[in-house]
Parts: sequence; C-alpha cells; structure tokens
Amino acid sequence: MYRLHLHLVSDSTGETLEMIAKAAIAQFEDAEVIRHFWPMVRSKQHLDRIVTDLADNPGLVLFTLVNAETRARLEEHCRQLGLPAVPALDAVTAALESQLGQEAHGKPGRQHLMDDAYFERVEAIQFTIAHDDGIAWEDWEQADIILAGVSRSSKTPTSIYLANRGYKVANIPIVVESPPPKALFGLRHPLVVGLTTAPERLIQIRRNRLLSLNEGTETSYVDGDHIKDELQFARRMFADNGWPVIDVTRRSIEESAAAIIRLVQERARRERPVGGVSKPI
Repeated sequence: MYRLHLHLVSDSTGETLEMIAKAAIAQFEDAEVIRHFWPMVRSKQHLDRIVTDLADNPGLVLFTLVNAETRARLEEHCRQLGLPAVPALDAVTAALESQLGQEAHGKPGRQHLMDDAYFERVEAIQFTIAHDDGIAWEDWEQADIILAGVSRSSKTPTSIYLANRGYKVANIPIVVESPPPKALFGLRHPLVVGLTTAPERLIQIRRNRLLSLNEGTETSYVDGDHIKDELQFARRMFADNGWPVIDVTRRSIEESAAAIIRLVQERARRERPVGGVSKPI
C-alpha cells in the first residue's frame, strides 16, 4: 500500500478543496492518504507556521489561495522543500476568465457569501426536514420535488442531499395497506419521482435495520414475497401516474440525486416558453 501525505491549504473554509481532494482520492485503490488540513491561511505568519509540518511530512500540497503574495510564498517554500504544489482551481478559473472576458475577483471565500442562494438553501433544508416520511402533505404543492417509494428505498437521505442543493423536497412512503393522500395525484408544481430497488437489496437493508434496532427479522417487513408485492404496487402507481422512476439499486445517494436533478432540468426546459428566460437551476 502506497502512503501519501496530502496537505490542503486554503484561505477560506477549505470545504471546496476537501471535496476536490476527496473526489480525486476516490479514483485510487491501495493508497493510504494522510490529510493535513490548513484552512483560513491569510497571512505570511500563518503560512510560515505550516512550513514545519510540510518539512516533517513531505508529500503533495494542494491549495486554493487567491492572494498573490501568500500564494507566491507557499510556492517558494514548496520549491525549497522539493514538494509539488498544485493550485486546485487555476485551470477552471482561467477557462472562465477566457470565456467570460473578465478577470476573477480574487476574494477568499467568495463562494460562501450569504447571498440569496444561501438563504434559499437554508429554507430548502428546513422545508425538507419538516416534510419527511409523508409529514405535512398539505404543503406539498410548495415543494420542488416529491420522492415516493417503499420503506428503505433511500428517500430521506436523497431528500436531504437535494435540499443541500437548494431543492425543497418532500417524501412519502408507498405502503400497500395505506394508500397515500389523494393530494399526491393532483400536484402541479412539484416533480414527483418514484424510487425503486431490487427485492434482494431491499431485504438485506431491512434486515440490517431490524438488527440495529434489536428486533426480530421474521416479519412481513423482510418477507421476500411481501416485498415483491410492495415493489410491484409502487411501480404500478408510478406507471399509472406517468411519474419518472429512478432505480437506486446500484446508485449512491449522489448518483440518484444527480439523476433527479437532470429530470427537473429537463422538465424546466420543456416548459420554458419560446424566447422566454427561465430561472437557472
């Protein structure tokens, strides 16, 4: 197994840098990556305090520093230590400058400003939490997305992920013995999306759930035939109402959410008036 010290140096919260590093590291197997996280580095004094750790734990330095002086100082330290230093956003920023015909502002943490989009995201998260598992169905028309599916089909985690992207999401469990409120079938604004999965996967997930609760696993909740009936009932409902369906069997939460966002965007394009301007999604 290869071992690497990865130093993440940012003049802001470092959230963006961490996501970039995480996505890149996921592409490699049999690698032990030891992360050294250095956020809010905005002064020469702060930067100089990091150098000792760079020398003691040589590896790769990944950074997002917009201040030219601080950046040059870090690059000089890395040259002296013989360490590679990679500016994580340079290529993207340069491409945007070229296409937009203007220079980047060069302000640390600009993406974290509390603008209208920030408050919309907070509102979306609050709405989604308040409308989990069929709660407050009277407000569903205010949602952007409604997720429907049988128990343990990833409705809640997918809802929360979408909320963090700024979408108001409600979700409803599809239960054979308890049909959903009639309001679900007359919604106009939200996009209703059905979530389904393979019976075998659902059985395993439900068994693990019962075991974590110290409950018995010999119930209809994990019975194969009953689960197949549940899934068939749900799929029939999705088809009868013309709702798009996402199979989450082999998808991560992020992949399911990305597929749902594409559906929302496609519907927005179809409904956009000719020559009109729509709100960016």
